[in-house]
Amino acid sequence: MKKKTTFIIMAFVLSLFTLTSCSDDDNNVVAPSNTIADFVAANADFSSLGAALDRAGLTSVLAGTTDYTVFAPNNAAFDAFLTANDFASLEAVPVDVLTQVLLNHVVSGVNTSSDLTTGYIKTLAIEATTESTLSMYVNTSSGVVLNGASTVITANVSVDNGVIHAVNTVIDLPTVVTFATADATFGSLVSALTRETSFTYVATLSTKSSPAPFTVFAPTDAAFTDLVAELDGVDSLADIPTATLEATLNTHVVTEANVLASTLTDGMMISTLGDSFTINTSGGASFTDLNNRTGNIIVTDVQAVNGVIHAVDKVILPNLN
Repeated sequence: MKKKTTFIIMAFVLSLFTLTSCSDDDNNVVAPSNTIADFVAANADFSSLGAALDRAGLTSVLAGTTDYTVFAPNNAAFDAFLTANDFASLEAVPVDVLTQVLLNHVVSGVNTSSDLTTGYIKTLAIEATTESTLSMYVNTSSGVVLNGASTVITANVSVDNGVIHAVNTVIDLPTVVTFATADATFGSLVSALTRETSFTYVATLSTKSSPAPFTVFAPTDAAFTDLVAELDGVDSLADIPTATLEATLNTHVVTEANVLASTLTDGMMISTLGDSFTINTSGGASFTDLNNRTGNIIVTDVQAVNGVIHAVDKVILPNLN
């Protein structure tokens, strides 16, 4: 009887030891990782993206615990990007340029396709003179199109530290022209900028060197409709005399300065390629032009790589006297 009792006690102690050992082993087991970086590394169609992230030193950023949304270009998209920019290979892309291009595909937080709406969001890329984060124009009217050029082809790949949307085109660093052409709100502005073959606005506002950065006060389509109704003898944009149109467009562009909304002050005089106008901040951001006409600044800090756009609801006129 004594031997039997001793055996039972020993068996009980052994079972406790075994359970404790298993519990300790379970606590030391590392769960499989499925971060953004892991997903990219495990999928052959994103090998170029993986190589680019490694070269730019960004793999560790996307392997951490911070949540990100990544618009991930596939290999075909990278091939097209290299060809379009005359790079013989990924290694030929300057690291600083590659880094900013990659960061332009990353948005903070988790943004599923249903979270995205038509409008502007901020990426992790920056404008050099102010370090303001670049904007991205999202159009959800038919799928998801980014900056008017890159389409989401596979959405909502959930990973441990965010979400991935595969895209068919590398999202290049946007200029102020990129946003003007991608955002339908500025259709009339684009028509005005390109109306005459002698106009060089598109080429100038696309440059990333001097006289960039630019600050553009961009009138909406409704603003141009109101202007046509306001001007005598004008029934359409095509009727505005070329000299008047050019002087008017010039009055919306500041060169050599990325002027953010936070730096605008009441009574501040804005000097442009054309005439100047005055900023009013009392009761909301607005402006007064040299004809004593006032309008509102309705959208601020649409940040491009070569400047910033502020949308206005009235065309700013130069002195027409």
